[in-house]
Amino acid sequence: MKAQTGSQDRFLRMIGQRVQYARNEAKMTQENLSDRLGFKDRQILSNIESGKRKISAEEMVQLMRYLQKPLEFFTDPFLLVGEQAFCWRSNAEPAVLDQFEEKASQWIVAYRALGEKLGKSENPTIHQLPMSIRSSYEEAWEAAEKLIVRWGLDDTPASHLLSILEDKLDVLVLFVEAPLGISGAACHLGELNAILINRWEPDGRRAYNAAHELFHLLTWQTMEPDRLDILNPSTNRLRRIERLAENFAGSLLMPREKVHGEWHQHKNLEIHKRLNRIARNLKVTSKALKWRLKTLGILSESDLLDISDELLTWNGQTPGERNVPKMFSYTFLERFREAISKGVISVRRTAGLLDCTIEDLSDMFRSHKMEIPFDL
Repeated sequence: MKAQTGSQDRFLRMIGQRVQYARNEAKMTQENLSDRLGFKDRQILSNIESGKRKISAEEMVQLMRYLQKPLEFFTDPFLLVGEQAFCWRSNAEPAVLDQFEEKASQWIVAYRALGEKLGKSENPTIHQLPMSIRSSYEEAWEAAEKLIVRWGLDDTPASHLLSILEDKLDVLVLFVEAPLGISGAACHLGELNAILINRWEPDGRRAYNAAHELFHLLTWQTMEPDRLDILNPSTNRLRRIERLAENFAGSLLMPREKVHGEWHQHKNLEIHKRLNRIARNLKVTSKALKWRLKTLGILSESDLLDISDELLTWNGQTPGERNVPKMFSYTFLERFREAISKGVISVRRTAGLLDCTIEDLSDMFRSHKMEIPFDL
């Protein structure tokens, strides 16, 4: 009974939040809408918006009419309404990004909604770094180095970062089929934190994107990022945040002591071969290593002039091979598998939410070595 009560309370809060969102979108005050609904005072509407009062069927019809929204807008837990919580690493065309964000929102919201229906809870807190817009780049390095120690990462953090995200931080990591120009995203959705990664990018870039987006999740409260995590932000504030994120990611994946050791160990190699060899050992890209070396003062401005990016060939994967992760993740698909098995969601709706055929859904479960929860 308590679980049912909790589920009902969440449902009422969801409806209330969506009523408030639609009312604000329509530029109506509580007094305006209360008058139209025939309420004796605005406190009734206030109670609805805070999830303290149920809405009758007649009141819902009136809300749909005055706020010009369909029933699903208020009642469908698989819709993302008023929670714009993405930070994208993307240079894709706006229309392409908008379309993909709508699809990605559907995946993450469905995961969250199914968790609620299955009685699962997300981790309501994620460790926040003690940093602000005024923090120095050196403080970003130090924060990353402390996490390397705290999480027990070895000399090659890129090899273990994704498991750290899921196992220690309860961050949902999704490998996705993203359009050209979209590398990934951080998503902060209430109690749920997620990182999306374009699974077709090389290992080194995937790891760097994950580390960069992790910084945004760890500083969301003090430095909420812009929707677009681009190379040339439009304001000094956003530019500062991105540079802090770059420094954090570089330090997390390329610890200074390890970099110094590798640089000395391979000192007899020609500069480009040296960079490529060390980048391969660290499982990062050669270009990322080059800038990390510049940041650490190992490479000077004159050294950079001697380096040709065309000869920096290591991008995080073995030539001729592609290490492409399985679609989504085990954690993500396991929730859908359990929901299907328990009759919480249909196979057809699951396939629709994940934008695939039922046969594709079966293949995804099989690729993660899961029992398929339905008959083909």
